[in-house]
Amino acid sequence: MRVVVIGATGHVGTYLVPRLVSAGHEVVALSRGTREPYRPHEAWTRVQRVTVDRDAEEAAGTFGGRIADLGADVVVDMVCFRPEQAQQLVEALRGRVGHLLHAGTIWTHGRAAAAPLREEDPREPFGDYGVQKVACEDLLLAESRRGGVPTTVVHPGHISGPGWRVINPLGNTDPRVWEALAAGEELAVPEGGHQLMHHVHADDVAQVFQRAVEHRSAAVGESFFAVSDRGWTVRGLAQEVASWFGQEARLRAVGWEEFRAGCTSRLGEEEGAEHAGASWEHLVRNHSASVEKGRRLLGYAPRWTSPQVLREALVWLSSHGEVDLGGRVLPCA
Repeated sequence: MRVVVIGATGHVGTYLVPRLVSAGHEVVALSRGTREPYRPHEAWTRVQRVTVDRDAEEAAGTFGGRIADLGADVVVDMVCFRPEQAQQLVEALRGRVGHLLHAGTIWTHGRAAAAPLREEDPREPFGDYGVQKVACEDLLLAESRRGGVPTTVVHPGHISGPGWRVINPLGNTDPRVWEALAAGEELAVPEGGHQLMHHVHADDVAQVFQRAVEHRSAAVGESFFAVSDRGWTVRGLAQEVASWFGQEARLRAVGWEEFRAGCTSRLGEEEGAEHAGASWEHLVRNHSASVEKGRRLLGYAPRWTSPQVLREALVWLSSHGEVDLGGRVLPCA
């Protein structure tokens, strides 16, 4: 099949494009052209690369038509964040493409009412990102179910892997969290660290997309979580990371106000507020999602557990100077 991937050089596209090429698909990779994929692969030499400024073309009303004119059997949209973007695309693709796949987010569920989350559970999103992504999903699946553009939505958890600062066991990207755990230093955790997070390797997210492309009849009109085998608590992840260095995680339970104050005291007002806010955003949702639907309908089988994907990410962070482990060497698992 001819597959167009919008946002092809991002976290997931980095892995999805080589997967599709290796499976024999013809791939057109669209991106802004501002960076190369996070991970090199010879498959990119067999891909048609297209540079596109989505914002500018959407403003001009030409983006949807440009995608439709590429003659794809399948379009994978990794970077749609507002319903008006989704609307412009489906209007152009209607009757011209056999399958549209949309990258959603686990955040569409807002605060979790049960664990593990299931795709059909009621959603109560909050914050602009989650609310806008729900609006995109509702529009696209309604379009699909009334016989318009056949659509599938994939909801990743905390996408992780080598090449960027991933969400750490405290729910933010502060490199000092890794450093404290490696050194056996005390770490303040909000509300005891019992909140759940659900990390996933970018390649496992790519696996869900690939399987949805290749199991179209089961995927159309449906949404699927793309996460690891199970979610982990803040405490559990912190203890796991510390154990890699022969340490015990020294965790001190604090309230959110004390946690925020500690972050700003250590890091300064701006950086501290940023990391404390990120922790709150990730932890207050308390997410752990089920992969049962993906297993049953698509054959999805996550390769990485949450600790495994964080370990691989930390090896990269350390080797590229993003985290200072004090000379401690952490080999890949």
